[in-house]
Amino acid sequence: MTVDIEQAASVLREAYDTATPCPPLRGGLLPEGDVDAAYAVQQAQVRHWTREGRRPVGAKIGLTNPAVQASLGVYQPDFGVLFADMAVDDGAEADLGRLLQPRVEAEIAFVLGTDLPYEQVTVADVIRATDHLLPAIEIVDSRVAGWDISIVDTVADNASSGLFVLGTTPRRIADVDLRLCGAVLEHAGEPVSVGAGAACLGNPAHAVAWLAATLAAAGRPLRAGDVVLSGALGPMVPVTPGAAYEARISGLGSVRTRFGDREETS
Repeated sequence: MTVDIEQAASVLREAYDTATPCPPLRGGLLPEGDVDAAYAVQQAQVRHWTREGRRPVGAKIGLTNPAVQASLGVYQPDFGVLFADMAVDDGAEADLGRLLQPRVEAEIAFVLGTDLPYEQVTVADVIRATDHLLPAIEIVDSRVAGWDISIVDTVADNASSGLFVLGTTPRRIADVDLRLCGAVLEHAGEPVSVGAGAACLGNPAHAVAWLAATLAAAGRPLRAGDVVLSGALGPMVPVTPGAAYEARISGLGSVRTRFGDREETS
């Protein structure tokens, strides 16, 4: 089939602009399983947004849980680009008007102090390059109706990105047990998702090493100051309008966000 990268990117942008989800891209605009074409669509989106003045500030890693990978028939993570205007202040209200089908998950954010330009990256490289860690809530979203996604759909859609919330108390990486740290995501004081660092490729540092090597090979290495959302520590949870969520991660503290009612954002 003929692949029209710009047309696929345009369909996703229309879903953003009209707040109307689109059909899946796979099997129509993009071939089933063609991850390279999907990343080409993602990069077309990034170029468009950058021309419009949006500022890239890092990257997010998705599909770090083996069970989620298996459900999509893939056996590696994926990634998307974070922009400054996706950041929500800790405790502030996330704008539901910018979201279609939001879900939330607890993550660990790595903030880099030095570049990671290597195509072969060790965990020691990641530890040395990390300035500090922060607790994070990623607000994932999909422009594809009903979250009916494959690896092709989510990659093209900037790895199903939405918004993100960072905590404000940095922790040294040496002070956190990345593999065993537990995470609880709460709504109204009740746990709605639990997990641990080991759920993220065995250790979130493994995920960051994978991302750094992958981006360096593509000629877009991670740089000092970049924020990296390393992947979900537990299952993602659909957002309830009007609800507040708090993620508590052992050794890292907590981070919070809340949502208005849909009617208020229309």
